[in-house]
Amino acid sequence: MAGGTFVDSGNAKQFDGKVTAFVLVTCFVAAMGGLLFGYDLGITGGVTSMEPFLIKFFPRVYKQMKDDTGHRNQYCKFDNELLTLFTSSLYIAALVASFFASATTRVLGRKSSMFMGGLFFLVGALLNGFAINIEMLIIGRILLGFGVGYCNQSVPVYLSEMAPANIRGALNIGFQMMITIGILVANLINYGTSKLENGWRISLGVGAVPAIMLCVGSLFLGDTPNSLIERGQREAAKTMLQKIRGIENVDEEFLDLVDACEAAKEVQHPWRNITQPKYRPQLTFCILIPFFQQLTGINVVMFYAPVLFKTLGFGSNASLMSSVITGGVNVVATFVSILTVDKFGRKILFLEGGIQMLICQIATGVMIAMKFGVSGEGSFSSGEANLLLFFICAFVAAFAWSWGPLGWLVPSEICSLEIRSAGQASNVAVNMLFTFAIAQIFLAMLCHLKFGLFFFFAAFVLIMTIFVALFLPETRNVQIEEMQKVWRSHWFWTNIVPDADDDRKPSKAQT
Repeated sequence: MAGGTFVDSGNAKQFDGKVTAFVLVTCFVAAMGGLLFGYDLGITGGVTSMEPFLIKFFPRVYKQMKDDTGHRNQYCKFDNELLTLFTSSLYIAALVASFFASATTRVLGRKSSMFMGGLFFLVGALLNGFAINIEMLIIGRILLGFGVGYCNQSVPVYLSEMAPANIRGALNIGFQMMITIGILVANLINYGTSKLENGWRISLGVGAVPAIMLCVGSLFLGDTPNSLIERGQREAAKTMLQKIRGIENVDEEFLDLVDACEAAKEVQHPWRNITQPKYRPQLTFCILIPFFQQLTGINVVMFYAPVLFKTLGFGSNASLMSSVITGGVNVVATFVSILTVDKFGRKILFLEGGIQMLICQIATGVMIAMKFGVSGEGSFSSGEANLLLFFICAFVAAFAWSWGPLGWLVPSEICSLEIRSAGQASNVAVNMLFTFAIAQIFLAMLCHLKFGLFFFFAAFVLIMTIFVALFLPETRNVQIEEMQKVWRSHWFWTNIVPDADDDRKPSKAQT
């Protein structure tokens, strides 16, 4: 791993405390915000492959899908701008919402932002479930997007601030675990409802359930000590810190948080401040990690798995079952990340996952090229289909223990308090922007690039794996308020982060 720097946890500042049942339960409830995002990711592709749904809202796509006259190009069966708008509208809404969520998370607290996210998602799910026209469907999707934007902004920050440093990775990945569980549950629901005339209504409407769970759960959560200090509630913050650390003497850590908050208060414009040289590494990773995460090609599988499998010759039920299988692999592989991220670190998972994804994408592209060629005419035998499914599952597993959870964990833990809301908003905004872009253009890309689509994403996987190898320092076991020291010990960033800057207090010019 040339070019990287690993920080010995023994040299990082450590605080007393233990892992309490309270903090585990609290983080579990908060992580349910991931269920919303995951359920939508899993449900959308299945619903858009259901014939009654297509007949009602996208009759042109249904006609294309059923067109057996002549030799139909399999790559282009589902290419329709209105169909992709249905999927991608959520993500552009989430992008817009992330900037409002940044202010809400800072001013009203993390738990209030989570509650609002659940409420938006609840209304959106109900609108989709009862939709009678395409306008109602799209409005529902936009509200779902607001919910996703608020939850993706607040939940990773909440988890990183609540968790002790030695298990921060595992608890933060609880968010990604809930995303994967949401995807799996959605795939199972799609498989069950696909045989019903109005099964798509059930699939879309059941999204109200995780939204209600999050809304109710967030009412019983305490806010993070960082957020309470930020809003002037120091006594409540100290009490909360004692509760989550399970000890009475938290003075050293509490003073560290207060110092960070005082520095944050001096920053009048966090968006301007994050562009200063002191925070250049954080801004770089808050932008490039979500950018690369979406260009792994994972959304090709998760958004459109049933459509993709159907396009490649799997039957309707077989395509949905294949999605259930990939969803199950996603959940199991995320457990691997939870068990290893705090033991082996973030960087090794990034690199191993990148190499495995690269191999699987090239193998998938070669298989599709050999069977479908440029014309898009062909089909897989049963054995070939199973081999393709194996490569896709191996790809999903690699993503699920690397770029999936770490794409949320690393940006949320590297930013100090004065830029944390701006950093996480940047992370969510870039993530949603490119999720929107991939969702909007994937079917057209499949139609025009054909099997080359998989080589397109493989090229980005190669680039991002090299980028991580060279420029990402290890952040395992480092207190989030001590993260600035990590950049100063890195071979590249030490030349950019000013040596003389205080770790917490920005200069007046920066404010």
